[in-house]
Amino acid sequence: MRRAVAERDPAADGAFVYAVRTTGVYCRPSCRSRPAKAQNLRFFASPAAAEQAGFRPCKRCNPHKALDRAGEAMQSLARYIDQHASDALPLAHLAKQAHLSPAHLQRKFKAALGVSPKAYQDAARLKRLKQRLKAGQRVLDSITDAGFQSTSRVYGEAARSLGMTPASYRAGGAGENIAYACRATAFGPLMMAATDRGVCFAQFGASEVVLAAQLRAEFPRATLTPSRMADSKQLDAWIRAFEAHIAGTAPRPDLPLDLRGTAFQIRVWRFLLKIPCGDLVSYTELAAGIGAPKAVRAAASACAANRIAVLVPCHRVLRGDGSLGGYRWGLDRKRVLIDRERALSAEPSA
Repeated sequence: MRRAVAERDPAADGAFVYAVRTTGVYCRPSCRSRPAKAQNLRFFASPAAAEQAGFRPCKRCNPHKALDRAGEAMQSLARYIDQHASDALPLAHLAKQAHLSPAHLQRKFKAALGVSPKAYQDAARLKRLKQRLKAGQRVLDSITDAGFQSTSRVYGEAARSLGMTPASYRAGGAGENIAYACRATAFGPLMMAATDRGVCFAQFGASEVVLAAQLRAEFPRATLTPSRMADSKQLDAWIRAFEAHIAGTAPRPDLPLDLRGTAFQIRVWRFLLKIPCGDLVSYTELAAGIGAPKAVRAAASACAANRIAVLVPCHRVLRGDGSLGGYRWGLDRKRVLIDRERALSAEPSA
């Protein structure tokens, strides 16, 4: 970092900022301002970190604008990876595309998107694999077209990213047994469904018919079984505990979950599960909490992709200005959930 500042290296812009103790100002590495003495330099991963330490942005180099440009460049590279996901894309090739050194690219890409270029390409390949399997293409052809060099890698990733084997996914969940139940709640109809690993679906909707159609679209060939007390006592108990929580009379039930998403999404969802009842975080704090402080938009997108309402508490995340932001199941529900959880957490323990 000291060398990048001394050389005013534009390739380092967006990777970090540096501050000068004697002026109280922070800059991007390529800033053309007067060089500072080495002992007066401090380095920060982001403008937000520099400002938290009491430094103000340089008016000459505008570090925030540099960060935006760096983020846009990494988003452009991500689109390139999406388009060429099935190709071999070594880090040196991607670095050439971005006009950066491999080390700078690795750092900038992970800061902007929360994962390495390799992990992003793996996720893009899995997405392509899922699309081909859903279209009915043969499993081996789908694996080859998606760019995987061996079936062992795909099957190793399947439990995390598909929730089932590729053959089962291609068959629309054939062979999976999913029990579901629907209840009228204060928030409207609620449907909860579970595999033998845990809850895989918890949604509010306009009606039971609409919710059943959404569940069927997610698992078109799975065996979907309406829950009955005799058949699935556990699921029935889970949904009663869930109702008590959203009614504001009990804490969030600690139910087993069958999380299905990309590696980045699951990192976000697992962080959300650690937020205590009654506490709130911003999208910026969420991104920082998973170790990807610049991946704020990606973290917000992972919240929006959450299929398990309330149990994965994305309603506990607000915008930086304290406003509610978005919520898949409506802002009115988000507001009520936050208010009830705050009231519940404020009650004195027995």
